[in-house]
Amino acid sequence: MTDLNRPRLSKHLWLMYAVSIVLLGFIWYFEWILGIVMTVLLVLSFYYTIRIEKKLTDETERYISTLSYRVKKVGEEALLEMPIGIILYNDDFIVEWSNHYMNQFAEEETIVGESLNVISEELIPMIKENNEEFRIEIDDYAFQTIIRKEERLIYLFDQTEQSELETLYTNEQTVLSIIFLDNYDEITQNMDDTIKSQLNSEVTSFLNHWAHDNGLYLKRTSQDRFLAVGTREILNKLERTKFNILDEMHELNSELDIPITLSIGVGVGNAGLPELGELAQSSLDLALGRGGDQVAIKDDSGKVRFYGGKTNPMEKRTRVRARVISHALRDLVKASDRVIIMGHQAPDMDSIGSAIGILNIAQTNGVDGYIVFDPDDISIGVKRLVEAIKVDSDLWQHFIDPDNAEDLITSRSLIVVVDTHKPSMVVSKRLLGKTDYRVVIDHHRRAEEFIENPTLVYMEPYASSTSELVTELLEYQPKGKKLKMLEATALLAGITVDTKSFTLRTGSRTFDAASYLRAKGADTVLVQQFLKEDLNLYIKRSKMIERCQIYRNSIAITKADPGDVCSPVLIAQTADTLLTMTGISASFVIAERSDGKIGISARSLGEINVQIIMEKMNGGGHLTNAATQIEDTTIDDVELLLKEILDEYYEGREAE
Repeated sequence: MTDLNRPRLSKHLWLMYAVSIVLLGFIWYFEWILGIVMTVLLVLSFYYTIRIEKKLTDETERYISTLSYRVKKVGEEALLEMPIGIILYNDDFIVEWSNHYMNQFAEEETIVGESLNVISEELIPMIKENNEEFRIEIDDYAFQTIIRKEERLIYLFDQTEQSELETLYTNEQTVLSIIFLDNYDEITQNMDDTIKSQLNSEVTSFLNHWAHDNGLYLKRTSQDRFLAVGTREILNKLERTKFNILDEMHELNSELDIPITLSIGVGVGNAGLPELGELAQSSLDLALGRGGDQVAIKDDSGKVRFYGGKTNPMEKRTRVRARVISHALRDLVKASDRVIIMGHQAPDMDSIGSAIGILNIAQTNGVDGYIVFDPDDISIGVKRLVEAIKVDSDLWQHFIDPDNAEDLITSRSLIVVVDTHKPSMVVSKRLLGKTDYRVVIDHHRRAEEFIENPTLVYMEPYASSTSELVTELLEYQPKGKKLKMLEATALLAGITVDTKSFTLRTGSRTFDAASYLRAKGADTVLVQQFLKEDLNLYIKRSKMIERCQIYRNSIAITKADPGDVCSPVLIAQTADTLLTMTGISASFVIAERSDGKIGISARSLGEINVQIIMEKMNGGGHLTNAATQIEDTTIDDVELLLKEILDEYYEGREAE
């Protein structure tokens, strides 16, 4: 008898029998007849106990044997029949075994012997990337896939129903949109009531028709503002059309002969209605800051998508706004202990000129002002202006480096950032956190990255330059410190450079600002001396132009030789020169910068929105003037990426 089958008595029974034998010995000693009787009874008891124990053991063994069989059978059925995919593969990613469930996805009777690509082309790359858990789609099914790479085993759990519920939940999420008529006030201010009423009727009818066709709830909340409520599913449909309502609005403009445009801010995400409303308003501010006539969509993670922005923004600044901003800036300056002024890294004429203008505003209001300046980060063109400033000791003493600025700034100081609104581009990002009082004055279209919690923002993408904006602010300041000839000349130089000598992005206000500066003593001859070109740079630019190739019939693309370091000014000047050539509608210049990044300068005549193209490469700018810098890549790879984005841009326009 094996150990498994041998009857086993419990410890308690053995103890009981041991005690009984001891007692039996005493009985035998004192009364042997009674001892015989008791011995017989004890033997019989012991016999029946063993039989009962054996019976219980046999029954237990039979139960365990039956249960083991049932468990084994259930395991086999689960492995083969349950709606879970199980696959074993070899080192070559060939299926060695699979359960019956996976055979339904095979073109033949079985997938054994086939590559994992037969199931899904995503599997092999995911295994190679050591992804242990991910979701894939096979036919109309969605699977949560778990990889056990050491065992070369794959589990696929059907989550089709859950995926459908998630999709339904996502599609039904509420989306809030604010629709704004960009230039309604400017257009209607001189209209009589009849024409204004007709315009309101046409625009409202147009938007109601669009909302009805797309399943949106639309409500007009003011003369120039509408609220639209929809779902994410509707938003996805509108995104597939690239919000062609903007183009339809242009057609309505042609019919009415009234140049009115739309801007739309959209808030979307898994958030409450108040948060969605804030996202929608923030998106609208972003769209308007980029020039209007476009759609900005912001989700609860902060990501933003843009549509439209294909037309040049119309000039709609008013002197009323300039006066209000000027007075607000004056109050902030007076309430501060000192004013710290910053432009962008590698400053140009516009950055330095506008900074000098703000310095004059601070001094006019009796507050010390300082311009944060890195003397090691300037180009040749700006260097001439800096040399002229050094001669004027009264002006030069207000130029300080970032370290000195950190020593001077206090919690009561005012920081004024000019010619940029991106914290990553300012001379010293650390200074932004030293005080709660920040002013942003810029003429670029607003990007996603923006200085946090500014006290005052004056962003006008309709302006030619920041120097133009600052000049207007100067006009409404108290008649205190007179603008010096060099200060006026620096501001005029900033306008001249950014307008390419008053040929691009100029409005009537641009010439008004230039006239004001000229009256204050700005020297146009000195401006030309600041802008004189270096002969070696001219030759280098000519060689880059010689390498130019024409892409898509009218786009000029040129690049410097690998290892040939070019300054941002040279790259920009080359792009400007290419744009002056016959038949060129846009130009892109690619070259390596001194910081190791690959820089691109992009220019256009307005037909192509180079800002959108550069934003896809983490850059930005204007519709006709934009740039970007890319790290850890090569010139050739950047050129290929640029061409892919251009192809996508043109395909999108053709699809519309």
